[in-house]
Amino acid sequence: MSTHPTPTSATTATATATADATGTGGTGTGTGTGTTIAEQVRTFDEGFSAQIGPELTATFAGEQADLRAAGVPATAVTEGTPLPDARLLDPTGSEVALAGVLGDSGTVLVFYRGAWCPYCNITLRTYQQELLPALRERGVGLVAISPQTPDGSERAVEGGELAFTVLSDPGNALVRELGLLTEPSADAQGAHAQLGFDVADSNADASREVPYPTVLVVDGGGVVRSVDVHVDYTTRTEVADVLTAVDALRGPR
Repeated sequence: MSTHPTPTSATTATATATADATGTGGTGTGTGTGTTIAEQVRTFDEGFSAQIGPELTATFAGEQADLRAAGVPATAVTEGTPLPDARLLDPTGSEVALAGVLGDSGTVLVFYRGAWCPYCNITLRTYQQELLPALRERGVGLVAISPQTPDGSERAVEGGELAFTVLSDPGNALVRELGLLTEPSADAQGAHAQLGFDVADSNADASREVPYPTVLVVDGGGVVRSVDVHVDYTTRTEVADVLTAVDALRGPR
């Protein structure tokens, strides 16, 4: 099975709508979005819905409603939990220990679905533009993790001009231990097929499993101090909320 899905008119439309939402014109990241992730998602959804039509729009909306109704799984990682050991892959395919990318002053871990997901791309670009500079001022690291192949991680880096660490979690091994594993509904998978796409083509293990979009703030000892799980993949942790959690970790200055 190929790990490089062939672009279709639908995926091209997705890229165009994402560019319209982020103001990137499809390349680069500009100098800053100036808007919240939620505002960018609203802009994206308007354009994307118009391009894919009411039937597929309703399919995805139904999936999102079901996810919200189910809520955060009881198995999800909680504050005070030490991070498990994990072996990840960098965009070149080299193995990286999770402990080796955690900073002494804390780290923000971002779990995302893949470079194929427009909501992930909006979020990562916003984090590059607005979150990363603020974290650097605080001496805190930023790491994004997905189940896709290293090539997929490289596409995420190149597409968003990302200057922070982006890693692959093959087989969702880390995500599984953290209780953050999910998968598109059968109806959503059918909609993906109509759009000429299959999540399995992007994942390192050829499965369709993905993480719930999640931000963890981890202290210098590798203990989770803040958890924000988004079961509805169209919503994400805003920059201001990440910084609030980071500043709480650092304490009064």
